[in-house]
Amino acid sequence: MIQATINFVKKELANAEGGHDWWHILRVWNSAKTIAREEKAEMLVVELAALLHDIADAKFNNGDEEIGPQKARDFMLSQNVDEETVNHVVSIIENMSFKNSLGKVKFSSPEMLVVQDADRLDAIGAIGIARCFNYGGFKNNIIYSPDLPPQLNMSKEEYKASNGSSINHFYEKLLLLKNKMNTKKGMQLAAQRHQFMEQYLEQFYAEFKGECY
Repeated sequence: MIQATINFVKKELANAEGGHDWWHILRVWNSAKTIAREEKAEMLVVELAALLHDIADAKFNNGDEEIGPQKARDFMLSQNVDEETVNHVVSIIENMSFKNSLGKVKFSSPEMLVVQDADRLDAIGAIGIARCFNYGGFKNNIIYSPDLPPQLNMSKEEYKASNGSSINHFYEKLLLLKNKMNTKKGMQLAAQRHQFMEQYLEQFYAEFKGECY
């Protein structure tokens, strides 16, 4: 089942943007398994949700948030996954994203909290920084402008419509994730990655101002 899912995801994401490709999925899957063992979460649900969570990300599908969950459902049904597991995995995919945390949370489970933490871990630290600038380049966003302040406390719709600088994204999302972790292991892993981002920003601003550092 897991190998069939891996094969499916690799095929579907063969031409994906570099921050949301198979390697992102692999990292989230590996982190999710590590956290799930400590949380004693249902491993099959965790693995399927981690592998399928970005099968059709809304931001690459004209904002349509239904395509991804439906693709995941159709695939799992084609593999004869039981209905309870299918529904659980789809509910995780529908509700785990950062943007959905900006509104009323409609679903939660121990397994969702595990996969959500694993996904958030991949958005911070060294890899998170790389993904941030990779996506910014993909969208042709500017790297930074002191004349363009970050938009704080955005609603879900405001966040989806936001198109600011890559540096602003640190303040609008990445630096917020440490305090949004759900599990003990997730919190531990997030702390060091968060510190690295703070150090990076300090270096960035010094270089931007032409200062020696």
